[in-house]
Amino acid sequence: MKKAHLLWTLLAVCLFVPNLLWAKNYVISTAKTSLVLRTEPGKRVDFVYYGSRIDRVNDIYDTRSAVNWNAYPVFGTNCRAEHALAVTHANGDLSLELETVKVESYKDEKDGGNVTEFQLRDKVFPFYVKLFYKTYEDSDVIKTWTEYSHKEKSDVVLRKFASAYIPMLANDYWLSYLAGQQNSESDLYEEPINRGRKMLGDHDGTRNAFKTHASFMVSQGRPQENSGNVFGGTLAWSGNYDISFVRDYSHGRLEITAGMNPEMSHYYLKPNEVFTTPEFIFTYSTEGKSGVSRQFHRWARNHQIIDGTKTRDILLNSWEGVRFKVNQEGMDKMIRGISELGGELFVMDDGWFGDKYPRNDGTSSLGDWVLCREKLPNGIDALINSCEERGIKFGIWIEPEMVNSKSELYEKHPDWVVRQPDREPTPGRGGSQLLLDMCNPKVQDFVFKVVDDLLQKHPRIHYIKWDANFSANNVGSYYLPKDRQSHFYIEYHRSLQKVLERIRAKYPKVIIQLCASGGGRLNYGLLPYFHENWTSDNTDALQRLQIQWSVSMFYPSNVIAAHVSRSPSKGANNPSSLKFRFDVAMTGRLGLELRPETFSESEKLFAKRAIETYKGIRDIIQLGDIYRILSPFDKENLYSTQLFATPKKDRAVFFAFCPYYRRNQPTPALKMAGLDPNRNYRIRELNPLNPQKPASINGKVVSGRFLMEQGVVLQWEKGDRQSAVLELTAE
Repeated sequence: MKKAHLLWTLLAVCLFVPNLLWAKNYVISTAKTSLVLRTEPGKRVDFVYYGSRIDRVNDIYDTRSAVNWNAYPVFGTNCRAEHALAVTHANGDLSLELETVKVESYKDEKDGGNVTEFQLRDKVFPFYVKLFYKTYEDSDVIKTWTEYSHKEKSDVVLRKFASAYIPMLANDYWLSYLAGQQNSESDLYEEPINRGRKMLGDHDGTRNAFKTHASFMVSQGRPQENSGNVFGGTLAWSGNYDISFVRDYSHGRLEITAGMNPEMSHYYLKPNEVFTTPEFIFTYSTEGKSGVSRQFHRWARNHQIIDGTKTRDILLNSWEGVRFKVNQEGMDKMIRGISELGGELFVMDDGWFGDKYPRNDGTSSLGDWVLCREKLPNGIDALINSCEERGIKFGIWIEPEMVNSKSELYEKHPDWVVRQPDREPTPGRGGSQLLLDMCNPKVQDFVFKVVDDLLQKHPRIHYIKWDANFSANNVGSYYLPKDRQSHFYIEYHRSLQKVLERIRAKYPKVIIQLCASGGGRLNYGLLPYFHENWTSDNTDALQRLQIQWSVSMFYPSNVIAAHVSRSPSKGANNPSSLKFRFDVAMTGRLGLELRPETFSESEKLFAKRAIETYKGIRDIIQLGDIYRILSPFDKENLYSTQLFATPKKDRAVFFAFCPYYRRNQPTPALKMAGLDPNRNYRIRELNPLNPQKPASINGKVVSGRFLMEQGVVLQWEKGDRQSAVLELTAE
């Protein structure tokens, strides 16, 4: 009896002491990071740890670093807690309580990622949840997403459906995020995360990167560029989203929840239907915000962006040069101009189409994607021939998701637009722009046909600029059933992705730029279908310096389209030298947005030299590692600096900008980062105004250690908006 009693006692201890015998730790690691989750059959999944890579799980427990909190909390038995999922069952019950059924690990044969899949089910209802975590051997990022399904008698309503829930042990946390509006995208905001709730989100419907971006960083302590522990996250979704940060002092946690915005989007999930959330991508670095950026950039180039490991062409876009005044003579002049400067691609922007209603302004013609013979009597092929005769490629602008009420398409299909059946639609740009209902399969076929017809008729088109200049106003769909109108915000973007998948399957090599009144659609949900992003309609060099700096926090330089425009640019008051404009644009994918024939001879000579210089360093800038050093948002500092280096650190390019000059201001030494301290580097000034008189440092050989610890002193002329670019080559 005593032995039996002892055995039962030991069994009871094992059952009720977590992690003693039965619970298993699942360590999901990259080269430099580890995520640890713990579960056992019949129990929830616990989030234990995320941070620097570990070799011994006991290190977490022994140092009290374990979070030990629900990895995917649901609204159910604990109704006060933060939750990632909330539903209404077929019988009206609101509760969930998930338990682990099975855990599987396998390789995704499509992209080579390593997947850990947690299969869960509700303890009462036949409702199922799968949690996925994917890593890549060449990237220090983790993807996570969820799937829901059920076998209840009728629909289950999804009320909240987050892609990810990340709990952290609360400390001195700071949040870095991007926010703004059209022509002022991506302002950088940094603030401590205090007790309570902080929300990032968007309700635009079509463009989700104007008000705030679905990307952020959380730093332990005040954010630093090249030191400190930083968590970074981004939601790969092009529609409405919510990201919340809840600081809970009573439990000592910071809770991060990220996913689609459920407001006006409750989803009726049919029996056996599978609902998949967008992917949430996250990473962790001990090398500051720039360390997080480098890890996002490597992952994106290798896995998320089309041809991400290739450099992009130098192009001229016609928009700021002629706007809607497209004609054969003007296009030929621009083609000749960019060719003479050494460019590689010409893009004809808005204004080339419309038959019954020629496109002369923003009030008409969207939807009528036929050539305007009045403007281009020789046709598109004549322009392509002109480009090819001069050794460059041809591209074209479209906006296929939109329509004007003054168009042949709208006259034929007024039921194809997004609108509420009992109300007059509120138009957008030009007082007549409306949004096509992508939920409708006929509209999906039409949008695909816009691209297909262009490329069938003109197979030598190399590049497409895809724009989207309107929000989702008048939300309502003639196609969706009356009891599924709340699906619109989700189905619109699912349908858009279906169309883009069709286009990419048929035309995998065509370069497509993602544009939405500038940078309104910059997100990793759409970048799998696009090569680059038009960063902003604001091309003023000084303001672009800030915008491109911020965008580089999450996106690599070969995605960031950066153009040299006229000076002062539209909407800006202060002029910038041609050198300053080129130097700023060279930190991204270099392009031009003006009329080259208006250049003076000296400007043509400088532009030609600058373009040739960029060709020699674009692999470093577009494919290298970024080190941001002095921020253009720091008003107390008169300088902004950043450096791009090859992974081997044998070559680098250092950019220094002096936006505002002050008389008698001492010139500080500007320190570098990202070099090999044990190597010597030969310095060459790029883009000097006078090639015969470069900076005094030109040709000097200096150790990487000295350049990072002591820096260089550059000589600045009097006046605002000055810049210097230095190439460093290891000897």
